Amino acid sequence: MKPSVRTPLPGPKARALLERGEKVLSPSYVRPYPFVPARGQGAFLEDVDGNLFLDFMSGIAVNTTGYAHPKVVEAVRAQAERFAHVCFSDFTHEPTLSLAERLVGKLGRGYRVFFGNSGTEGVEAAIKLVRYHTRRPYLLAFTGAFHGRSLGALSLTASKSAYRQGFAPFLPGVVHLPFPNPFRPPLGARPEEVGDAVLEHLEHLFQTVLPPEEVAALFLEPIQGEGGYVVPPPGFIPRLKEVLDRFGILLVADEVQTGAGRTGRFFALEHEGVQADVYVLAKGLASGYPISAVLFREELGSWPPGAHGTTFGGQAVAAAAAHATLDLLEEGLQENAARLGEFLLKELRALKRRFPFLGDVRGRGLMIGLDFGDPDHPRPDLRDKAVRLAFEKGLLLLPAGPSALRIAPPLVLTQEEAALGLEILEEVFRAL
Repeated sequence: MKPSVRTPLPGPKARALLERGEKVLSPSYVRPYPFVPARGQGAFLEDVDGNLFLDFMSGIAVNTTGYAHPKVVEAVRAQAERFAHVCFSDFTHEPTLSLAERLVGKLGRGYRVFFGNSGTEGVEAAIKLVRYHTRRPYLLAFTGAFHGRSLGALSLTASKSAYRQGFAPFLPGVVHLPFPNPFRPPLGARPEEVGDAVLEHLEHLFQTVLPPEEVAALFLEPIQGEGGYVVPPPGFIPRLKEVLDRFGILLVADEVQTGAGRTGRFFALEHEGVQADVYVLAKGLASGYPISAVLFREELGSWPPGAHGTTFGGQAVAAAAAHATLDLLEEGLQENAARLGEFLLKELRALKRRFPFLGDVRGRGLMIGLDFGDPDHPRPDLRDKAVRLAFEKGLLLLPAGPSALRIAPPLVLTQEEAALGLEILEEVFRAL
């Protein structure tokens, strides 16, 4: 199977649907290019006009097992025939209970699980959990972070000011740190010193304006997602955890985009040799079905029945899809993400040497960012043109951060399909 674009984009059917949407849909929706899907199979999506695209964005890193995977389809069908929904906040049932057991097993026991519907909802639950348990008012997060768009989660989000414009005042007590981006280092630091500089800045805040004994938790993406697929420098996260532990500050790992095998490990934090106090999973956990899971250390579970709840969280069909996804990850998809990630990073770094407008290639597993421009002169114009040209050639991509292009295909991607995507990217870069 290969990409095939047979009509002008958008085609006539897609254009008609887009025009209908303009009349009834919220203007807040973003449409990076005029793609209207009709069906998918594996790592490919076909639009309503019959154009076939190779998917390197997987619905924002959601479709772990690609499209219409028979094991996921069968798990969903079988559970839907039994029952779709009986509120899990009130009544324990399979398969959601056994899903909790499987997720806790990924951390070696000692954790409990709260289920929600989305990453944002998971972050909101984590905010409430850490504040309730510690009775501390302050929260730490990083600039460049994306933790969601509901008001509490948006108070932590700092990847783009446009997300926050017009919605203040936010949750009080949130303090942001600069993220240690080795490509565009903050605080006047050199790339090799950026981790030290951020930790020194945190200690400075503790000494001047932020009593560390009043900080409940720090929220961290092990690799920043919407901020540009930014990988922190080696050793930064373990050293950060040491600082937090010194003051009894909890570490909340937002693994909404990095988790469920995308980086070649189930949790991206595993690469750092660090275990968080709280994890938030969503996106890829159920291959496109809405579910989130907050995993927290047992000793943090001091909130009583009724302190937090949800109607649809842990919905049985979504839980069945998550079980099928975990099965497939354990049967080889997680290793596939690690192997193909190494292949793509090697080939993309070779392309970087040939195309000087590519300033940085970074990532882990099938979570890869290409940054356009140099550290002092980002080129979002070139990035956006690349995304559009790739679409016209049959490759689906999405932007991330100020000037990065994200590569986050389904984990069912084959090496042949990865090579096809590289061929299209090379064509795009030649055109640029």
